[in-house]
Amino acid sequence: MKNIAVFGSGKGGNAENIYNYFRESSNVRVVLFCTNNKNALIVTRAKKLKIPIVCIKKEELSNFYILQKLLKRYEVDFIILAGFLLKIPFKMVTSYKDRIINIHPSLLPKYGGKGMYGNNVHKSVLANNESESGITIHFVNQYYDEGKVILQKKCVISSIETIDSLKKKIQALEHKYFPKTIEKTILK
Repeated sequence: MKNIAVFGSGKGGNAENIYNYFRESSNVRVVLFCTNNKNALIVTRAKKLKIPIVCIKKEELSNFYILQKLLKRYEVDFIILAGFLLKIPFKMVTSYKDRIINIHPSLLPKYGGKGMYGNNVHKSVLANNESESGITIHFVNQYYDEGKVILQKKCVISSIETIDSLKKKIQALEHKYFPKTIEKTILK
């Protein structure tokens, strides 16, 4: 059995989707949600799903000692970043080498890096008149959005695309491919 912790900073849609995907699994179990935002919707989702939720401060993440103890207590094998907006510190990356997986709402290396998340990405994609966008699932290293790519999936951008319509296309790709890719990656 592989135990995963899902980190998120916002609504928690991907976190809940991942939890539901693995709910009946005999190979993978979601044991913990983590957030840096105690007011985020992911907290409400965790309570509804009866999943332990931990709110971590930026300093606790940077120090990593406290968080590391918590992850060991829950026997976390893999960390999944699903809309987690804080940079993962080097200590954590080295402790979980090739065991931290992130999803990004663009086809990296385009539109990645600090500040490039959510609508910021979609706005940039549309402003540059791209003909396609998509998702990138990748391992996390010490740099924003530069870890080894695991999977990319594309969608076509129409001539009348809006931020909201593109966001819906990206979310559909995320919900379809993220849990499957997590499963394939951690069980290989």
